[in-house]
Parts: sequence; structure tokens; C-alpha cells
Amino acid sequence: MSSDLTSNAKAVISNQTGPHLQLAQLVARHLASPFRKPYPAFSVQAFEEANNWQQQFKRPIIFDSYCGVGESTVALAKLHPEASVIGLDKSLHRLNKHDEHYRASGVDNYYLLRADIDDFWRLAVDAQWQLSHHYLLYPNPWPKSAHIKRRCHGSPLFRSLLALGGRIELRSNWPIYVEEFAQALSLAGHPAQAQAFNPEPVMTPFERKYLAAQQTLYRCIYKL
Repeated sequence: MSSDLTSNAKAVISNQTGPHLQLAQLVARHLASPFRKPYPAFSVQAFEEANNWQQQFKRPIIFDSYCGVGESTVALAKLHPEASVIGLDKSLHRLNKHDEHYRASGVDNYYLLRADIDDFWRLAVDAQWQLSHHYLLYPNPWPKSAHIKRRCHGSPLFRSLLALGGRIELRSNWPIYVEEFAQALSLAGHPAQAQAFNPEPVMTPFERKYLAAQQTLYRCIYKL
């Protein structure tokens, strides 16, 4: 679900003009039925790796899901020095771009991990992790109407997102995605709202590109 760096900061084009008409049905279905897909060995190994790191510190846990190159993970580690910030992305190519420029930041309370987020979130729920914060910064919007089930709020993964708790912050340059996310939270009993905002400071390369292209950015923040 991570964004594609080849997007060149183009505005999102979709055949949707508003929140998906099937969203309420999908949310109800996923909240009623646990996602029981078996865990592959590499996902279990990735979670064990993160768990071993976290167990050294016993600090509050923050997820930076779909972290890309990890610029946001470093920024969040600086913002929350009291916490362990775990950056998750499925793309080894993006994670390999986390070079010495970031590592020389002077912060050591973050950990980057290549992981299937669908599995990682569920494994964290199984381990009874509770997050203090959860950031979802510019996930792939999957803008085609037919792809609603690939968006985190339209997928079986939404149940795990809620179970992990914490202060959730979703950001996107596509207002419909943020409106849907807020609507899904509201349908689950957590009244949330979408709003336009101006990021200070900028946290991700995409955020920087969208601002340079003079796109309006949107977010939804809700404390579960």
C-alpha cells in the first residue's frame, strides 16, 4: 500500500466523486469477522525481530506504517524520544534508501523493518501490543473504485488497526481517502473527521513533493 515514487506529485485521478458507496457494508463485514489468513514464516520472523528489539527497552510503541525510505520514522523518533518507533514497509528498495544521511540524525529509538503490514499488524494484535501512536502517512490511495478493498479502511486489516489502539494519524493528498477513513472510524463507533492541514514540519518526501506542487493535504487524527 505504500505510495509509488514515480507519481511525480500528480493529483490523484479517480472514478469516485465521493466516499465509496459500499464502505459501510465492508466495514461491518470486517468488524464482524476476524481475518484468518495463515502467517507465512517470513512474517513471523519479521515480527520476532521487532519484538526482540522492543523487549530491550520496554518503551511505548509507535508504528510508522508504509514508512517508505524512513524519513518520517526518524522525524517521529525525534518527536517522541520516550518511545520505540517502528517503521514498516514491504519494499526493500525503499528501505535501502535509508542511507547515512538519516542514520547520522543522532536518534537511536527507531527501527526499520521490511514486513507485510497485513501480517505484522495482526501479529502485533496477537501479541497484545497496544500502541501509543500510529502514523499512516500517504499510503497508496488505490484510487480506482474497484480497489476499495485494498485501502486499509476497506480491507480486513481495519479490524487490526482498531485493536492496536493509540492516537491514529492518517495523511493523504486525496481527500476522498481521508474522508473514507474518518467515515470508517465513525462506523466503528469512533467519530472522526477529515480536515485540510499544512504540515509543520514536513515528514516525508511525498509530503514535500505535494506541497511543492501546491496540492492541498488532508489528515484524520483520532485517539482510540
